Amino acid sequence: MAYLQNLEKSLYNLVTETSTNLPKDVRRAIKAAKEAENAGTRAAMSLDTITTNIVMAEDNVSPICQDTGLPTFKVYTPVGVNQIEIRKAIETAIAAATGDAKLRPNSVDSLTGKNSGTNIGAGLPVVKFEQWENDYITIKLILKGGGCENKNIQYSLPTELEGLGRAGRDLDGIRKCILHSVWQAQGQGCSAGFIGVGIGGDRSSGYDLAKEQLFRHVDDVNPIEDLAKLEQYIVEKSNTFGVGTMGFGGEATLLGCKIGVMDRLPASFFVSVAYNCWAYRRMAIDINPETGEIINWHYQEGEKITFRDEEKEEAGDNKVVELTAPISEEQIRSLKVGDVVKITGRMYTGRDAIHHHLIGEGVEAPVDLNGQIIYHCGPVMAKDENDNWVVKAAGPTTSIREEPYQGDIMKKFGIRAVMGKGGMGPKTLKALEEHGGVYLNAIGGAAQYYADCIKSVDGVDLMEFGIPEAMWHLSVEGFTAVVTMDSHGNSLHADVEKSSLDKLAQHAERVF
Repeated sequence: MAYLQNLEKSLYNLVTETSTNLPKDVRRAIKAAKEAENAGTRAAMSLDTITTNIVMAEDNVSPICQDTGLPTFKVYTPVGVNQIEIRKAIETAIAAATGDAKLRPNSVDSLTGKNSGTNIGAGLPVVKFEQWENDYITIKLILKGGGCENKNIQYSLPTELEGLGRAGRDLDGIRKCILHSVWQAQGQGCSAGFIGVGIGGDRSSGYDLAKEQLFRHVDDVNPIEDLAKLEQYIVEKSNTFGVGTMGFGGEATLLGCKIGVMDRLPASFFVSVAYNCWAYRRMAIDINPETGEIINWHYQEGEKITFRDEEKEEAGDNKVVELTAPISEEQIRSLKVGDVVKITGRMYTGRDAIHHHLIGEGVEAPVDLNGQIIYHCGPVMAKDENDNWVVKAAGPTTSIREEPYQGDIMKKFGIRAVMGKGGMGPKTLKALEEHGGVYLNAIGGAAQYYADCIKSVDGVDLMEFGIPEAMWHLSVEGFTAVVTMDSHGNSLHADVEKSSLDKLAQHAERVF
């Protein structure tokens, strides 16, 4: 009994640490990116917000990012250790951490859309076991959010790649695929990111290999010389693309690349890429198999960058505009791409389920949305001692998922601004121009920074969709974002995608 209690406590501590405190090697990579960025730029301001958020998450012991992903465990056990007990202990720890708002409830029935509320469901959490000859248990955990998960990509060689041409079944073809994978992510995966790459296998084992690379240390060196050179090359060349932090343009697009290789079928040649956001949340512990207690934490080598007492970036030449909803069309049309807005007052969350619901024929919104701001966000919520809802984490989600709906919904309900991350496409851009609207890009992953701007939760509608998908009524103060799509047909995202494609194409010639 003591063993199981200790094991559950150890696992709970692993989940909490992974969700709230970035490892030392990731912090050093972010510090290097910040030092490489040009002062006063949108990218520099974004990195400033990111490092502030890292400090707040550690101090608050709250999620760095509101999207805590599908908890994925890799467990190594000595022969004879009861793996069934470990799986049950993992589920108990996950449910407890979810109840304590260390994780967002992310387990959704794929057929009914019902959220279990506990992160326990069919196939979840993901737990993979492997036996070994060591006399201790190692448990690794990665929390990889949906925004970066959606930017994973798999290539089947030979293939034709935009900007790079033919990629064949050789090391140079692999090089082209990896470069393309970084470019196609743009800012939608919360750049600057990290990638794990799997060469070979079949479609499923290739992705498994790619994700396994994300457990490597950022500053390790691949033991295969050709892959070590390729990893270094990919990071160096990706940072010439100009995608930058959040896709705003800038010097830091990729912070790490780790590549693994396995044998393949003669007929198949897959290159699988797992893209991870800047909020690179993975941790591992060693456990005594007799007591269930933690005997070692991984990723403890080297200096820990605290990001405390750093100078704050100013807005530079960007105009700062105060906004309070309801917003008039005249106010909206005065905004231009690059303007920084600070929002005070009311805004409403709305993401996938809300948009699917509101587009229905004859469906009315639960509140008057005319002149309002919709925030693409699935927050982490908790009840206080008075049974009132409080926001524990509230960064933006990736907006491109709402592209089929957004323009029509803005026109239907009179919405003037939508806010998220990563930008939207041509259909939404056209609607912004016709209707008089703007897209505001908040800083992806900055869940504590934005939670601090939310002063009260004044109501909630459509809770039947689950906490992440409900419409939360939020009262905010000084909530900062950047205009990246305006009502005059301008899109920073389209501009960066085009310019970065030109830079990608400069690497079409054979290198390896």
